[in-house]
Amino acid sequence: MNLREEKISSTYYYKGKVINMKVDDVRLPNGELAKREEVEHPGGCSIVALTPENEVFFVRQFRYAYDEVILEIPAGKLEAGEDPYEAMQRELREETGCLAEHFIYLGTAYPTPGYTNELLRIWACRVSSSTHQDLDPDEFLEVEKIPLDKALEMVMNNEIPDAKSQIGILKAANLVREGKL
Repeated sequence: MNLREEKISSTYYYKGKVINMKVDDVRLPNGELAKREEVEHPGGCSIVALTPENEVFFVRQFRYAYDEVILEIPAGKLEAGEDPYEAMQRELREETGCLAEHFIYLGTAYPTPGYTNELLRIWACRVSSSTHQDLDPDEFLEVEKIPLDKALEMVMNNEIPDAKSQIGILKAANLVREGKL
């Protein structure tokens, strides 16, 4: 069975700094017409950064859309044309002041495939040294280290509701258990 939909036209309703919003007219597999709303996003990167003692670096920051302070692994939005691997290293250094040399790619996640094309690329690493944070002028966060076992427990108890952090912690914990990280 063919499940693909054919785009007929697109109408943009908003183009912003972080997202664009559009509505597409599409032809469904059965030939009927429908509309699809899409939020375009340049994608993001994130990193599970571990100390030699298996502590995970987190950032705690206010997230306006949820009106709460949440705990997340370091992450950020890709700039136009930016390589995700380089962006991840940049975000790790800017947000935590950590540097690392060996990174393991944990995969790509589709956070909300029903209405956005955002891709989240996730890595893990062992921190090799540190420098100073270099936060953006509108970025306010606190760095926190949590033992990996505790972080895994927090994920399973939904104390870390952020999806990229859950995925990263689960995958990194598995690699540590297998002796690969």
